[in-house]
Amino acid sequence: MKTAWGDISVNDAHVHFFSHRFFSMLAAQKPGLTFAGIGEILGWEMPPEDPGELAERWVLELDKHGLERAVLMASLPGDEASVHAAIKAFPNRFYGYFFANPLAPDGIERVEQSLAAGLRGVCLFPAMHRYSLHDERVAPVFKLAEQTPGSVVFVHCGVLSVGVRGKLGLSSPFDLRYSNPIDLHHIALRHPQANFVVPHFGAGYFREALMLCALCPNVYLDTSSSNNWLRFQASRMDLRTAFEKALEVAGPQRLLFGSDSSFFPRGWHHQIFETQSALLAVIGVNAGDAREIFGGNLARLLS
Repeated sequence: MKTAWGDISVNDAHVHFFSHRFFSMLAAQKPGLTFAGIGEILGWEMPPEDPGELAERWVLELDKHGLERAVLMASLPGDEASVHAAIKAFPNRFYGYFFANPLAPDGIERVEQSLAAGLRGVCLFPAMHRYSLHDERVAPVFKLAEQTPGSVVFVHCGVLSVGVRGKLGLSSPFDLRYSNPIDLHHIALRHPQANFVVPHFGAGYFREALMLCALCPNVYLDTSSSNNWLRFQASRMDLRTAFEKALEVAGPQRLLFGSDSSFFPRGWHHQIFETQSALLAVIGVNAGDAREIFGGNLARLLS
């Protein structure tokens, strides 16, 4: 992709794979809501039943914008098969992540099976599923990740707002007591061979996310989304300042570019890339570091 640093390979670390099954699972959560009805409410292009066809749609989107690869995330526990089908169809274009609920009766079994099948990221949402990372029932996740080279544990911290749920009138009984990145400190130290990704710079817990990175070299920050959490900061702060501080504390080797893309017809959220690449150029990030942030770090982490 052409940038201020010349042609660089771009890998997107954060793309939601909103599959047919994903929307069907959402429809099942509210009486009267249907797959077709969701499309009418959202005004989105609804995906085909075959996840391989949706994966092909994403390949065309990557080609259109000049991306090399992207992480596709199953966005509900139980939709692992959709992402697995996508990476099986296009193994050189996608990495697969999946949502996990370790407290579900089959939660750990699903994690074990998904990692064995080649998915690379276990996505934990403690606030969504209302559990502490220190709950002994979650511990097997970290052991499995440590035993699976090229995998990561993706832990959503901070503010959690799922826009599609609000638009569909679905309840979101999340519990922010379980959203502090500091909860990862002891775990990351106990599992030095596992790698952890905290998205959105900690989504409001920016200071805590930086403290965690300073103390744990196996913790990475994902830069994805519009980063609206900035409005919760007590002091005047913008995205440029966030990047400057993250580069100072975590360094360019532990930042992963992500767009938080999700649905069609919007497709890949290129404005996120344009904003972030422009900011990093203004800050004075050199070409080598830019290549790492926008692709190299992710490729190395998941290799």
